[in-house]
Amino acid sequence: MDQNMLMSLPGLEADELAFIKNATENLTEKQAETFLALYRSKRKESQMILILTLVGFFGVHGIQRFVIGQIGMGILYLFTFGLCAIGTIVDLVNHKKITMEYNQKQIIESVTMAKAMG
Repeated sequence: MDQNMLMSLPGLEADELAFIKNATENLTEKQAETFLALYRSKRKESQMILILTLVGFFGVHGIQRFVIGQIGMGILYLFTFGLCAIGTIVDLVNHKKITMEYNQKQIIESVTMAKAMG
């Protein structure tokens, strides 16, 4: 995949870049463009997850979990006030890890869809 295409993703971190390069090494140019369009729409930035976690302290507990598709954990956080704020604090510390795990799933899904679309 072309380095210039990857630079169109804002806030791309080194480990995410390495994962993308590894996952997309066998894609054609058209598939790479499709992948990039799909992934760009699904990708979350760690700063956004951090901000949403902070919002959880003062508003909707677990909103960061809803945004990354962990509906069950989001409901649990919502009804337990962020697991008595301990879960929210843990998410604050681990926001980059949470974001990376989500983005890795989206990379794999986007590569699969790009290959299927031709």
